[in-house]
Amino acid sequence: MSISKTSELIGLQKAGEAVAKTLKAMREHARPGMSTRQLDLFGGKMLSGFGARSAPALAYGFPGWTCISVNREFCHGIPSERTILQEGDLINIDVSAELDGFWADNGCSFVLDADPYRHSRLVDASRQILALAIGHIRDGVRISEVGHLMETEAKKRGFKVIRNLMGHGIGRSLHEEPHEIANFRDRFNRTRFRKNSVVAIETFISTDSRYATTLPDGWTMVGDRGGFMAQHEHTIVVTDGPPLILTSGNGVWD
Repeated sequence: MSISKTSELIGLQKAGEAVAKTLKAMREHARPGMSTRQLDLFGGKMLSGFGARSAPALAYGFPGWTCISVNREFCHGIPSERTILQEGDLINIDVSAELDGFWADNGCSFVLDADPYRHSRLVDASRQILALAIGHIRDGVRISEVGHLMETEAKKRGFKVIRNLMGHGIGRSLHEEPHEIANFRDRFNRTRFRKNSVVAIETFISTDSRYATTLPDGWTMVGDRGGFMAQHEHTIVVTDGPPLILTSGNGVWD
């Protein structure tokens, strides 16, 4: 989507606020002994309070309000009564929603309470790389240039990037042009970021795998070589200077 009038920006800001506040609250609400289904219902109640609808459920029939992935689940995890959170879990929550015809998407990975398995270094790398990537985006910058930055920074920290999970355009639907905002330098992608366009920028930083595969449940993705992954995501508006972050209240920078 490309913003052409003030009312569109206001609509996007409201959608961004809904998903940002929901994600932050879910992260703070998560605790050992809670099922991922309980956590999802908490998030769903918050989204409903804003008048928002779950984007993955609306667009693709996803069986939950939000995607909650735990430990070796990389993304798109289905909330379940059987998955009980434990101290030290690496958790990824992805919250995206539609509100009054506008869509926003955000996510973050975090360690629940203490960190006996030392996931924090991976989480910190993902968060830092997202900040660097967003800081580099402006009108005219090639998408592949930002992807190269993300992969280079991941390698500096001893990590890999997932090559088949990507950021995307957003605004009037969940996935729009540009459909491929990769975490690596795709030399065939000559697309540039354009002023007033709305995009979801995501990191997919991995310890061992370079590709994600889908489990038999049809949704949950894990690494082709195992290991763990951290993801952080913001919805932004591209400008000729620093981007406008529509989901800045979600606690990603904490």
